[in-house]
Amino acid sequence: MYFFITQLSFIDMMLSTVILPNLLYIILYDGCTMSLSGCISQFSFCATAGVSECLLLTLMSYDRYLAICKPLHYNSIVNRTFCLKSVIIIWLLSFKVMLLDSIVLCSQYYCGPNIIDHFFCDVQPIIDLSCSNPSWIHIQIIVLSFFFGLAPFSIIVISYTYIVLTILKIPSIAGRQKAFTTCSSHLIVVSIFFGSLAIVYFFPTRGKLGVLGKVLSLFYTVITPSLNPIIYTFRNKDFKNAFDKNKTNLIYIMAAK
Repeated sequence: MYFFITQLSFIDMMLSTVILPNLLYIILYDGCTMSLSGCISQFSFCATAGVSECLLLTLMSYDRYLAICKPLHYNSIVNRTFCLKSVIIIWLLSFKVMLLDSIVLCSQYYCGPNIIDHFFCDVQPIIDLSCSNPSWIHIQIIVLSFFFGLAPFSIIVISYTYIVLTILKIPSIAGRQKAFTTCSSHLIVVSIFFGSLAIVYFFPTRGKLGVLGKVLSLFYTVITPSLNPIIYTFRNKDFKNAFDKNKTNLIYIMAAK
């Protein structure tokens, strides 16, 4: 589990590094100028991080499924080789998607004002600048969304269905609570990440809803990467002790003032 969390942290740092500096510049100076190649590169790295996180969260749900539903087989299945192979496959698939997206977007003909009404270079704002027929690009987006969005989420739902059924069979209340606590952090991250993705990419965001789509896009690009370290350290005793200690010191400082 902690090996997968380190990979998730790396993905979050990658996504924040690609998005945040340019986002802060846009907020401070009410816009910025970026080349077409730079814009496509930003989207490609965002797509890589997004696909990687979808697949990694799915792998983590499978890890929790084995830990709770198949505890006697866990150590024999989730070993060092399994972890390394799984992560390598995830990154290879993500880079293939990035390469495919880059080739498709670079092959388009762009014209017009070349103004993107968004916080970063997302796929739909880039397509809106194209003068070419984008119909087959939309088909490609639907196919990729199914394999790297809907299918992973379905696997997560199936995994947690089995997990919940197994937990309900535990006779002791303490055992049920411990099992649910093991999955709580992952469930929170999955809910925030996939929930914002679904609203942004599977529902129309034109007109007034476009503002909502831009705001929600910040959840999976900025807010979720910032919250993940906090969410996954809630159950850490050292973190809790440090938090309580700092909270007490802060109270004393405020009282002294």
